[in-house]
Amino acid sequence: MTMRDDVDPKAGGEVSYDTAADTPVEVLESDLPDAPESVSPDGMGCHAPAEQMAAQARASGNGAVLDQFAKDYPQGPHDRPESMCPAFGSLRVGLRMRRVATVLSGSACCVYGLTFVSHFYGARRSVGYVPFNSETLVTGKLFEDIRDSVHEMADPDRYDAIVVTNLCVPTASGVPLRLLPKEINGVRIIGIDVPGFGIPTHAEAKDVLAGAMLNYARQEVAAGPVPAPKAGRSDRPTVTLLGEMFPADPMMIGAMLAPMGLAAGPVVPTREWRELYAALDCGAVAAIHPFYSAAVREFEAAGRPVVGSAPVGVDGTHDWLAAIGDAMGVNPAQVAAAQNAFIPAIKGALAANPIKGRITLSGYEGSELIVARLLIESGADVAYVGTACAASRWSQADRDWLEARGVAVKFRASLADDLAACDGLDPDLVIGTTPVVQHAKQKGTPSLYFTNLISARPLMGPAGAGSLGEVVNAAIAGKARMDKMRDFFEGVGEGDTAGIWEGSPNLRPDFRAAHQKKLDKAARVAKAQEMI
Repeated sequence: MTMRDDVDPKAGGEVSYDTAADTPVEVLESDLPDAPESVSPDGMGCHAPAEQMAAQARASGNGAVLDQFAKDYPQGPHDRPESMCPAFGSLRVGLRMRRVATVLSGSACCVYGLTFVSHFYGARRSVGYVPFNSETLVTGKLFEDIRDSVHEMADPDRYDAIVVTNLCVPTASGVPLRLLPKEINGVRIIGIDVPGFGIPTHAEAKDVLAGAMLNYARQEVAAGPVPAPKAGRSDRPTVTLLGEMFPADPMMIGAMLAPMGLAAGPVVPTREWRELYAALDCGAVAAIHPFYSAAVREFEAAGRPVVGSAPVGVDGTHDWLAAIGDAMGVNPAQVAAAQNAFIPAIKGALAANPIKGRITLSGYEGSELIVARLLIESGADVAYVGTACAASRWSQADRDWLEARGVAVKFRASLADDLAACDGLDPDLVIGTTPVVQHAKQKGTPSLYFTNLISARPLMGPAGAGSLGEVVNAAIAGKARMDKMRDFFEGVGEGDTAGIWEGSPNLRPDFRAAHQKKLDKAARVAKAQEMI
């Protein structure tokens, strides 16, 4: 095609390449949708509605799996993820473990996306994949292919375990990973289902794999002697730490436990298989992240008490040390000694790094409540805390503490909840997920990404007490700069100005009116069917 020579692009007019823009718009009744049901999903694609996928999974024999997910991870607005695929959580846990191979079974597009994001976040090993098509899925050949793959991979010189993960479509189709051998050539085989229609967040998917591994390790311990950790067993009773945290935090927790005659045990999810035995061989479990329901179930089956909250700030550290001492049967004098050794230092760190300003905070890591506690003890006015994870008995103490100070706490918070807090509470700083931060910046409100800039810092003890002040205060102080940027870019890239134009945007209000007419008729049809 050639450019029409009756328009001068330098004159600022519309640039066109044919006469399509001159074609009149005619709306025919036949073009209007008869009913919403005129387009029906195929039911087996990964794009199908969650309810349809869940129904198919139950019909295929996976009802018990979904029932356990519903019990472990009570759902809410996050019935379907508003961020990344949940399987990313379990994938990261497996990829971080030494001598553990990971194999995915799912739609190729899902596997591509998960593999890409895992390498984006620093995975340094391959992700296995067993491809399938409609025939192998329906005939059961996919399960045979998975079984053949793990037999081929099971090399004890390379691996301690192989994790096979069913994504949405294999779970909905009932691919029975439970029928895989439990062990091949001395390599453990662990099969898990991590469907987006059954697990609300990627944080809780970490618990699915952590719980499955703890269950396997607990059965090994019950069957006989198991190898000791490479670092050897502690000469003091240990406290296992549940939940991923900044690397300095376990060391700080260990220092706070030392006056009580205790030591910090492994962090679950672990980095190698032998650490699972050491995690089970503890005196108590600290649920630093309170949503690990499957892992807690395994620890309780092993007879280990579980303590909620975390040693953050003055109140949090005082109460947590007392709770650990009670669970471990520590002499009250030793508990008091630990409290007296660290609480003054925490008070000093908080006083030296005060935070002034109103903050709304949200995220999907599970540590949002304890971060909010630390911000409040630093002097901040925290108006709202939203977490994508569900409430549990292990988060109850943090919830009570926050609500007693007037904080609105929202579990299973949706993106709409977080945005409403950002718009309605007039914060000086918004801490949240990527879309919340983007929304705040467009308004000219300073904002920080929770996962990379807040949760990736020490939070426990004296080190955590002063860790947030500098970054939070610097962000709040940037308000004038944010206002200047907002005013400069006001209106750019929005509405009719979105995209790249060589001339003026091609505005077609007649197209909009015709399309709106279709939408209005579809809405009327849907309303009429509801009445029927």
